[in-house]
Amino acid sequence: MEKVIVAGIGMVPFAKPGRSEPYSTMGTNAARLALEDAGIEFGRVQQAYVGYVYGDSTSGQAAVYPLGLTGIPIVNVNNNCSTGSTALFLARQAVESGVVGCALALGFEQMVPGALQRQYTDRPAPLQNFFEVARATEGFEEQKGMAPQLFGAAARDYRRRFGLDEHTLAAISVKSRRHAAKNPFALFKDQVTEDEVLASPMMAEPLTRLQCCPPTCGAAAAVIVSEAFAKKHGLDARVRLAAQAMTTDRAGSFHEKDLRKTVGFEMSRDAAKRVYEASGLGPEDMDVIELHDCFTINELISYEALGLASEGEAAKLVRDGDNSFGGKWVVNPSGGLISKGHPLGATGLAQCYELVSQLRGTAGAKQVEGARNALQHNIGLGGACVVTLYQAG
Repeated sequence: MEKVIVAGIGMVPFAKPGRSEPYSTMGTNAARLALEDAGIEFGRVQQAYVGYVYGDSTSGQAAVYPLGLTGIPIVNVNNNCSTGSTALFLARQAVESGVVGCALALGFEQMVPGALQRQYTDRPAPLQNFFEVARATEGFEEQKGMAPQLFGAAARDYRRRFGLDEHTLAAISVKSRRHAAKNPFALFKDQVTEDEVLASPMMAEPLTRLQCCPPTCGAAAAVIVSEAFAKKHGLDARVRLAAQAMTTDRAGSFHEKDLRKTVGFEMSRDAAKRVYEASGLGPEDMDVIELHDCFTINELISYEALGLASEGEAAKLVRDGDNSFGGKWVVNPSGGLISKGHPLGATGLAQCYELVSQLRGTAGAKQVEGARNALQHNIGLGGACVVTLYQAG
């Protein structure tokens, strides 16, 4: 198996819906930036994997064709919020197996305002099983925002099992804004207090608006190459993709009446375990983490799924400040999905951009000093989870 290098990264600034360039332009620009960062021409790319959630078929070609009409395979990818990481997963597989020496992973999204809604009402909903679990345990109304209801239900379930102070969740939002203030790409940089977070409009009890990620437009890309390709072309090989795992739901998501598992706890735990086993490292070895904080409760749940805290103990991690600079881990130095933004198809590759920058030592004001091991966690309801370990070396 080939060693896999992240040779180039690119990202465009995120924007609110209606204020971005078209998806195709964003995608083309992010890919160009990644190619420039790698120092290669598009003609060297042998395959492209392009992720987006809201778009017509072959939107990937519309974004890639301006780079060059070279006839390479272009695979369009849609895995809900884990789409960008799924594109990365496929590019990594192609390179690691030796099928190609150089692949492009690209993700973009051009979203509309408001909470996510079903796009097609004349056919079965892919998330119907998830809705039914929520309806049976906490109540669910399909005409309202899907994601806030599901994660709000997970928060209430967690509270019943372990206890949960509303200020713990608010503190996660405060930390996210504090980190985002150092990130020129982040959407929301204004600082907030816990009281301001809790006083913002209620979306799905106990989640208020400032605990929810915003709909966002944006794009990000990575050039993935083999170690041999990097040496042959003199590319930057400082950061390698050391281990990666992708998982989907188990029976617990639907049959155990555990809303944490319904929104991804179990598949996140499984993916993290595989990555730790493959790398020989553990959560204690991670220096910086970008995890899927679509809602504050998911950041809290993910601490436990990734092994940063035992089940029911994540609140102590937050209170002790072990999720920020000066603590055990720096979690989401980018500001995360809540403050940086969440353009669904681009999010996983934006996380890749952030972590590779950290390991190169080029993250600027948000740099985690001495970062050597970086963990990425990206989930999509429906469902899929991708956990990726990057190493500097």
